[in-house]
Amino acid sequence: MRYAHVVVDIPTRALEGAFDYAIPAELEGEVEVGCTVLVTFSRRPQVGYVVAVMDHPVAGVSPDKIRPIQQVLAPSSFDLGAARVASWMAREYACPPCEALRPFLAPGQLVKVRREDDDAPWQLVCERSGPVDVRWVRLAEAEEPFEPRKNASRQRAVLSALAAGPVRMAELAATIPGASQAVAALEAKGAVCVEMRRRVRGGDETSLSSAVAKRPDHLTEGQKQALEAIDAACTAARGDVVLVDGVTGSGKTEVYLAAIERVRAQGKGALVLVPEISLTAQTVGRFRSRFGDDVAVLHSRLSAGERYDQWDLVRQGLAHVVVGARSALFAPLYNVGLIIIDEEHEGSYKQGSAPRYHARELAARLARERGCALVLGSATPSLESLARCRAKTWGGVRWTRVSMPERPGTAVLPTVSVVDMTQQFAGGNRSIFSRELTSALEEVIERREKAVLLLNRRGFATFLMCRECGCVPECPHCSTSLTYHERTHELACHTCGRTWPTTAWPDPSAVCPNCGSRYMGAFGVGTQRVEDELAMIVGDRAEVIRMDTDTTSGKGGHQRLLERFDAAECAVLVGTQMIAKGLDFPEVTLVGVVNADTTLKLPDFRAGERTYSLLEQVAGRAGRGERPGKVIVQTYWAAHPAIQAVARHDRSLFLSPELDERMEADYPPYARLANVVASGRDPRTVSLALDDLAADLRRKLQGARGWEVLGPADCLKARAKDRVRRHVMVKAPVDANMGELLGRATRELGPRPGVSIAVDVDCYDLM
Repeated sequence: MRYAHVVVDIPTRALEGAFDYAIPAELEGEVEVGCTVLVTFSRRPQVGYVVAVMDHPVAGVSPDKIRPIQQVLAPSSFDLGAARVASWMAREYACPPCEALRPFLAPGQLVKVRREDDDAPWQLVCERSGPVDVRWVRLAEAEEPFEPRKNASRQRAVLSALAAGPVRMAELAATIPGASQAVAALEAKGAVCVEMRRRVRGGDETSLSSAVAKRPDHLTEGQKQALEAIDAACTAARGDVVLVDGVTGSGKTEVYLAAIERVRAQGKGALVLVPEISLTAQTVGRFRSRFGDDVAVLHSRLSAGERYDQWDLVRQGLAHVVVGARSALFAPLYNVGLIIIDEEHEGSYKQGSAPRYHARELAARLARERGCALVLGSATPSLESLARCRAKTWGGVRWTRVSMPERPGTAVLPTVSVVDMTQQFAGGNRSIFSRELTSALEEVIERREKAVLLLNRRGFATFLMCRECGCVPECPHCSTSLTYHERTHELACHTCGRTWPTTAWPDPSAVCPNCGSRYMGAFGVGTQRVEDELAMIVGDRAEVIRMDTDTTSGKGGHQRLLERFDAAECAVLVGTQMIAKGLDFPEVTLVGVVNADTTLKLPDFRAGERTYSLLEQVAGRAGRGERPGKVIVQTYWAAHPAIQAVARHDRSLFLSPELDERMEADYPPYARLANVVASGRDPRTVSLALDDLAADLRRKLQGARGWEVLGPADCLKARAKDRVRRHVMVKAPVDANMGELLGRATRELGPRPGVSIAVDVDCYDLM
């Protein structure tokens, strides 16, 4: 008899590892690593995942005492290497093992089981629809072609249509009236064959002109050096990392494509991650123009059925290049030669819910496990990646930085002008557009070109404020200021999603909730207001397209808006951060940043880094074609190093003072940072639980060099969805094992009724 290590799907930190179960003889051929099984745990049926299969039980345990696996619920969805990576995730990010394994499961597979009656087998509950089969018609193989009767015109039309190859039945029916009856008659006579073929959903086709990767006549010196470094990392086959540090428009995508061609020639596959769903259609189009149907797509905007079809293509070995968001790392692609993370600096690579992994760290671990190379690409690399390249080795592998300082051909970096909005206001300009930006927009319209305007906000105004007492309406369920939306005349909470009409906040009299005044004014700038004022400038001379979270909420919203912008003769694209990176439109000659310093005022030590990256990235959207580009940055903080660095395209102006501040304050990349958040409806029980946890951590770390426990304190968002939120922050040396310490401390704390504890190692969200 053989035995299996099974991780039981009970999301509690009290269960640290796997449990042993016997494999019955009748299931011998079905139980393998990665399959989902039904087992008995604590006298109840539970879902579990097989992470190892062995010939002998654990030492010292009698085989008679090991319970058998009851049933196989789903076939294998991951291999032994993925199981080891999941085990590392559970330790590194202090999460239950089952939560680390769930991302590796087939899309749409839920943890629930059901059965029709007591005698029926258990079945997994899945949210995906089953495979979709489509009828195809083709000519039958025969020694002599079939000749219909002279008056059988429909049969002749069908045979003529099939002469060029198989055709879907739906297409025949749409083009030939009565095709169904004609096909049935021809099939009965053996002239045609009708087959059921699986239709693969989730293709992400697009008409974007930038979604085609034309092979260049020659590579730049920077591209050649990058490919040489990637080849060396692939040859080493130990998880080495190459940071491609290339200015915007330097041709990083061509480096990725060329590197993938080389690993595909060796019979290996590749994983490619992009940070924004808005980039997916463009990126997928480029990769499909080079690799055809060998590309699978995985991201959250696909339906469960679409995700499953794309995932299954990879599992069956029908697709070897996987493109998608951070979750694409969990695709069942085992013979990996290359992992690529584009725009590696992006905060969206950090998962916000358990398991709270960072895609860069997970990819590095996966690369070591698979023995492949990891490529990180960015025009504004993260400070952590730059620090590791300076150290040359990290985590036992080599980190190499390759610079790509030039754009291919005649394209050059755009000129950047900084406009001090305090001087604009002092000069009598009350518009959200400076005179310089207004003039530049007029010139773009006159030349029939395109422009991009970035605003790091959404909604018509950031908030409403009482002009008499200064009160700002907050969500009664969350400690968050409400955002005012002019078009719908609503106040919206972007934490819990609730909305109120302005005529009903806080009651039908629509007065200040603090002093009763009716003088409530809108403060701040949102995309709707920018769109409205822009329409007054451009009139009907150019198309204005707004792209933010509200306008892209529907499926395919990003793609439709970008296709509109691409097809327009002259247009202005107004948007939030989603338009700042990766998009490639050679007709864009002007980029305007309406409020550059908004993110600088956030209470976050990464505020400067995020602002610099955002501005440098959006500036790179201009001048990517033959015509030169111009960037106008409007700010109230013109002297800030991040803005000056963008103005001069000189990263050192920002990097030097930023690193000095980080070192003095002991922040990443000079330390690791974790955030432990406790939440619940009762403030007292939340405070007691977090006080006990903080005291235990201080006892464990007493005398430990480089460790520091901060708090407890209220979170910046002290309440969300009627739940009180408090947190403890922990600093540690860069080589410290934070996950195991915090996992052990939360396990020892034990369950506290009504209190949820979330551990975020290497946190990005401090609020």
